[in-house]
Amino acid sequence: MIGLMAQSSPEYSVEKPSVEDAPSNIAILGRYIINPAIMEAIEETEPGKKGEIQLTDALKILSQREAMYAYVFEGKRYDVGNKLGFLEATVEFALNREDLREDFLNYLEKVIEVEKERINK
Repeated sequence: MIGLMAQSSPEYSVEKPSVEDAPSNIAILGRYIINPAIMEAIEETEPGKKGEIQLTDALKILSQREAMYAYVFEGKRYDVGNKLGFLEATVEFALNREDLREDFLNYLEKVIEVEKERINK
């Protein structure tokens, strides 16, 4: 997650900040439309955290050369970069689809029943 200041300006971006160091409660969810000029900015980017070149740092460079825009949405954010977040997103997505909901709920109920039996043995 990349934290951004309320100004939503790349110069305020922080790569994977701790909760204490996060400058705001706004995040970049890792979906970008970037023109090819980013490649030059990446080449100019010095290694950051853990010696890795961070896209965040390249975006800061690029933002000094051209306008950058963000889409702010309200909704639930899933961290699909970890296993539990991916599973949560998948389950909730399936349950929100009319064509999957009933069959998937039946499946989940069977899985839960089997797991309860296994635990209670």
